[in-house]
Amino acid sequence: MKYKVFISRTFQKKFYQLQKSIQNLIRKTLKELEKDPYTSRPNCDIKLLRDTRPKKHRLRVSNYRIIYVVEDKEIKIIDLLKREVGYSRLE
Repeated sequence: MKYKVFISRTFQKKFYQLQKSIQNLIRKTLKELEKDPYTSRPNCDIKLLRDTRPKKHRLRVSNYRIIYVVEDKEIKIIDLLKREVGYSRLE
């Protein structure tokens, strides 16, 4: 089953400020995410974030965390965080 990925402007702004090598790594990982946004596997480290409404997931890519929500067959990429930032502002 294939999911469709939608990217927020917040994510886009942060994404294009990164080095090309990191951008390519993130693109590759997002392609993997289309296959299954729930299950962690090699090249796709996924965790469910607790106490968030709606339920959010995080995808780990190097020192960055991609925050997303799954609705039906759509994956909505919300934010791109540096590892040091943390998830306290997500609700």
